[in-house]
Amino acid sequence: MRQRILYLFKLFILFLLFFILQKIIFTYVNTPLNGGDLFQVIIHGLGLDASTTGYLMIIPFITVWLGIWLHRLNHKAVLLPYFVLISILLSLICIADTSLYSFWKFKLDATVFNYIDAPKQVVASVSTGYLIIRLILIILFAALLSYGCVRLTPKKFPELPFDRKMILNNTVYIIVGGLIFLAIRGGWGRSTMNIGSAYFSNDAYLNHAAVNPAFSLIYSWNKAEDFAGKYNYLPENELKETYDDLYPAFTESHDTLLLNNMRPNILIIILEGFGGNYVEELGGAKGVAPNISRLIKEGIFFDHVYANSFRTDRGLVSTLSGHISYPTTSIMKLPAKSRFLPAIARTLQNNGYQTDFLYGGDINFTNMRSYFTSTGYQQLTSDTDFSLQERTSSSWGAHDEYAFNRLYEMIKSRPADQLWHTGFLTLSSHEPFEVPYTRLQDKRLNAFAYTDHCLGDFIDKLKQLPVWENLLVVCLPDHGSSATFDITSPTFYHIPMLWIGGAIREPQVIHTLMNQSDMAATLLGQLGLPHFDFIYSRNIFSKDYTYPFVYSTFSDGFMFMDSTGATVFDNAARKAVFNEPQPDAQREQKGKAILQTSYDQLELMR
Repeated sequence: MRQRILYLFKLFILFLLFFILQKIIFTYVNTPLNGGDLFQVIIHGLGLDASTTGYLMIIPFITVWLGIWLHRLNHKAVLLPYFVLISILLSLICIADTSLYSFWKFKLDATVFNYIDAPKQVVASVSTGYLIIRLILIILFAALLSYGCVRLTPKKFPELPFDRKMILNNTVYIIVGGLIFLAIRGGWGRSTMNIGSAYFSNDAYLNHAAVNPAFSLIYSWNKAEDFAGKYNYLPENELKETYDDLYPAFTESHDTLLLNNMRPNILIIILEGFGGNYVEELGGAKGVAPNISRLIKEGIFFDHVYANSFRTDRGLVSTLSGHISYPTTSIMKLPAKSRFLPAIARTLQNNGYQTDFLYGGDINFTNMRSYFTSTGYQQLTSDTDFSLQERTSSSWGAHDEYAFNRLYEMIKSRPADQLWHTGFLTLSSHEPFEVPYTRLQDKRLNAFAYTDHCLGDFIDKLKQLPVWENLLVVCLPDHGSSATFDITSPTFYHIPMLWIGGAIREPQVIHTLMNQSDMAATLLGQLGLPHFDFIYSRNIFSKDYTYPFVYSTFSDGFMFMDSTGATVFDNAARKAVFNEPQPDAQREQKGKAILQTSYDQLELMR
């Protein structure tokens, strides 16, 4: 059995070395790196390399296991065609990725399949010599890799006797299979391996160099959809006529000033699932959020805000990029597209702000790392930055009290003359709702009360610091929530938004109907910063914001609401499942126009 396990280990290492060699060649051909940066690229890329290698090991693992029982099995003969095939494919992928990057500036992904039917156009920009050299390299690397795999593989392993040790041997082999599975998955945490796991730098090139091209191709292929072909409800002329008036092209002029100055420090606190159902001022349960109720009287409270989605990954994008959500996909999980999104952090960074994001959980979950890194956050703090006791205090990571304490210490230590923007996502008010706090009997309500308690303590401590005088704190949830989680009810999407801090002019309540995604343009408008690239975000104080409405999506459906009422449309059933106070064909058509246009634009985002 030892020879079998040793063989699999050597084969695993061989594939890893091949991928490391690919990174060295990739950086040499594109932009050579110094030794330190190259080392970082290799180290941070090992996770994706190991995951890809795990997939490649499945066939050899099964073959060797069969050989335990089939003594005459010739392993070398059985695996030879497999090794030749994957060696050719891996070499083709790696050389194509290295060569195309100088033209595309992003990793090889499913986009390449769009050009298979036009080979002449693909090679039109390069010389014959260029192609010949690449072809030779593909053949060379395929030959070397396949030779190494075949050379490592014996014809037969020593036979194992059918005795008591057979059970032990198979148990050991099953454990080896479990290790391969863990390599594929990326460990035993909540997040599975994704492209963002390799992101470690504010330099996009270093992140791209660390990403395994085979993993990138398969991952994007798996996520690929025919976005342009989805939800074609309206003909083009009718679509344009309906959609054009919904999102004004320009909402940058306004005369409403909420802040004392146009360059405050900005803290955006995103409260996990803290919808209107838990805020008394929005008709929610009484007594759950007394601190939010107290702070509402001290700040600017927006009481007609509606979330764009029902999941954290989509809500984060709506909040921080001012982008609407999609029923069937998450743009955060599509790094090749999410990198084109506008972002509050990037805009602020370009205007002199230092930027960072704090999350007490696994920041690789749902590709958050790649999204935060590519949209302008210069430093990320997550579960691995907390003590073992803190980061294991809940099933999702560090409980809110620890995360708020870390946030407070970070802010307290910052130089007074440095402008900064911090984003922070809480996590304790999430299933299974187990928190170190007991005030309410209902487990769910008590979890939200705990987050409210942590928020209140944090704000009270923050008020004692000098930074408070020039600080704007924006509090809003990533999405709504309710005990029944009825995502077809408009009340599910009703969320609070509160601006507090020494930077605000005076407390007030804003009753304007708006989307969560409108926060970005509204905030940047108050700072006098351009936001024309936030095509789905509207400055609600602009004189061009003449038609308030909200648009939210759930799994294969959408909600459209304006002053006439709300329509919830189920795409699978192809009918409205909610209409109040009465059916309205215009609301339904406008929702369909946004849905159809958003998918058309998503297809073009590359």
